[in-house]
Order: sequence, then C-alpha cells, then structure tokens
Amino acid sequence: MKELKAINELTKEAYNKAAKKYYDMFYDELDKKQYDKEFIDIYLSNLGKGSVILDAGCGPCGHIDKFVSCKGFEVIAIDISEKCIEMARNNSPGIRFITMDFADMGFLDSSFDGIISYYSIIDTPKIYLGKVLNEFRRVLKKNGMLFLTVKSGDGEGFQKELLGMKTQLYVSLFTEGELKNILESNDFEITNLEKRKPYDDEINIDRLYTICKKIN
Repeated sequence: MKELKAINELTKEAYNKAAKKYYDMFYDELDKKQYDKEFIDIYLSNLGKGSVILDAGCGPCGHIDKFVSCKGFEVIAIDISEKCIEMARNNSPGIRFITMDFADMGFLDSSFDGIISYYSIIDTPKIYLGKVLNEFRRVLKKNGMLFLTVKSGDGEGFQKELLGMKTQLYVSLFTEGELKNILESNDFEITNLEKRKPYDDEINIDRLYTICKKIN
C-alpha cells in the first residue's frame, strides 16, 4: 500500500494548497443545488433521528455537515488535509472535525449509522477502492447506509492542477456500470443510483449519486 500512501500525501498537499480557494468557490454551493439537497434528504430518510454519520472527506467548507446536522443528526467529519480541517472547524463550530485518512481510519468497528462520501473517493486510484470500501464497511454498523457521489466518465490518472493551482492530484471517473460493480463486489446493496447533468456553473461533466446499504 506504499503507492496509495504516496498518492494520498499528494492529495493532502493539493488540498492544503487549494483549501482557501475551494472554500471561496463552494462554501454556499448547497444553496444553489436543490437536487443535491433532495437526494441527501432521501438518504437521511433511511436513518433514524440521532443517528451518527461520518463525513468521509469533508473539505474546508463543512456545508454538508451543517446541512445534515440541522436535520437532527450527529456528524463527525474527517479529511486528510490539515488546512481543510482547520477551515471547516472555524466555519462550522459545534461539529467535530478530525484530520484523518479515510483509507485508514482510527475509529472502532461499527461506530457509525451512516457515511457520506461527497466527491471524496474520486482522488483514489480504482485499484485501491476495495480497501477504502472495506474501511467504510468496518466502521459502519449492521445495515449502515452509504451516500456516495462521483463524477461520471471513463479513465483515471494524475492531473497537474486543482482550481487553477499547479499541483499533482489523482482523479478517477466512473461509469454507472463500473460504480455499480465496485459497490456490489464490496458488499454494498444499491438502493438508489442516479445520474444528473451539471449545473450551469459547474464543469461540464455528469455526476453519479448513489445510496447503498452495508450487507453481510
């Protein structure tokens, strides 16, 4: 797993560098994304009030965490970038933010009722997604629910910029069939899988949204 750790170090460096710009661009994005809010609400309807939810890869904004917390859920959010965690903590007081790699988490088994992964696994090479999903399954309780979003497309590899800043960042795109196969082969049962077109102010690429349940 040395390669994964090296790639994750590059991911951390990229988001440490871009955290402020990322926040400025996306801190209020949910206000303009009705589809996203409705899909998150569908996901939350599978969980009882007071459930504990992990945001795996929260970024610097904390906006997903605020939205979920206001619905009556306890949220713990992690990110590999120290700068993102620092900013998220300052912007969303009352929510617990921890610097942590979601491929190697320090939580006990069966700690969470649900996990939200909002465009976070897209920086992981597909060959290592089994390890990531195994970690998700480990910390989820029996019948725990996963909400996952990715960008639609083919291929994977390094890109040399993030939000216009020079950096090294791994990016993976997924077809519907590919995402379905990855989740099901790692013991998740898909209950919802939808594709949406990009909003007018987004990069011109479709998005995939899925809700699935831990099995076995």
